[in-house]
Amino acid sequence: MVYFPQGFDINTVEGAVPGAEGEVKINFRPKGYKKWNFTDWKSVLKKANYSKKFILTDLEPGVTYEILVEGRSSDQHKVSSQIKGTFKTPPNPDISQKIVFAASTCQGYPDQDLPDGYKIYPFLESLDLDFFVHAGDIVYYDNLAKNKKMAHYHWDRMFSLPTNKSFHSKVTSYFEKDDHDTWFNDSYRGIETSFMGSFTFDQGLEVFRQEMPIKGKTYRTFRWGKDLQIWLVEGRDYRSPNTLKDGPGKSIWGKDQMDWFKKTVTASDATFKVLISPTPVIGPDRPAKKDNHSNKGFFYEGENIRKFISSQPNMYVICGDRHWQYVSKHRKYGIVEFSIGPNSMEHAGGWKQDDVKPEHLYLNVVGGVMTVTIDPKDSPRIIVRHYDVDGNELNKFVAKAE
Repeated sequence: MVYFPQGFDINTVEGAVPGAEGEVKINFRPKGYKKWNFTDWKSVLKKANYSKKFILTDLEPGVTYEILVEGRSSDQHKVSSQIKGTFKTPPNPDISQKIVFAASTCQGYPDQDLPDGYKIYPFLESLDLDFFVHAGDIVYYDNLAKNKKMAHYHWDRMFSLPTNKSFHSKVTSYFEKDDHDTWFNDSYRGIETSFMGSFTFDQGLEVFRQEMPIKGKTYRTFRWGKDLQIWLVEGRDYRSPNTLKDGPGKSIWGKDQMDWFKKTVTASDATFKVLISPTPVIGPDRPAKKDNHSNKGFFYEGENIRKFISSQPNMYVICGDRHWQYVSKHRKYGIVEFSIGPNSMEHAGGWKQDDVKPEHLYLNVVGGVMTVTIDPKDSPRIIVRHYDVDGNELNKFVAKAE
């Protein structure tokens, strides 16, 4: 049970951004153009936390777009609110150009390191990124989200933070979910608990789709020019119980997602292929953990994935979930995995700084962020940089395409 401070409720407690009935419209145009493209006015959906999802079609590739979102209380009233922003579209698959993207994970609301949010976002804004990926644990439901309204409240307060609002209004962004932004720690469908009140696992899946800009399945792939393709995977919707004995019948991804992954990776002719997973595939992880592919709990499926990735030239793994940064190289398969680390120092921990394993190429128990640069000049290269929360470079990994 959650108790509000005396005199407060879900609409007035710190971080609350209560929704309202009304209509919204999207205006968009290539940067520098005078004429706007625009959608029709559409009513927000109360059941979706007073939001409305738009799918913009026929966008030009490799273009920066300006966007203007307008809101009004009804068709009888004038525009009462506006949000301005920009986003970039991917270049065509036959275009070879430099691409820079960033990734973050593990974003705890109590762990902010600025009065208005997080240090990493102003730093990332300065980099002129092509796109951004949040690899899960965007919010943490565990302690407060005891019903669906309280779950939506977590998204309201997180994306009302000035640093987050400013960044996401300027950068093309993709989002994955993990356990904490689905339900609670290490959660899966079918686990029994009274800890989350009336809020259920399936409601968690629903809330994520309502809050995030996703139009189809939550596993998907995106091509960014000739030299880069990324795969974002789903680690909660299809998973077997963690308690099930490991073997061919135990899965995190499920058969359909696994088949899709192998088929689309095999079909891709991108120079570099990057799997971005909410949880580790390579590790190392803590011995007691059992809910990801680097653990003994899902070792069988993990081996299936690792064997396949090792057969693909120039394929790398980025993972969220872990509260420390690392670069590791699998001792058997040679696959390199990059752990992003949490987005603030207050959230860092879970591993001893001096516990360096043979597979570690880099280890740092710090908060921060990570960028990936695909540079096609001369011989194509991938450059992965880890930063601290202030934007100081901590490690750089460079590899040429085979």
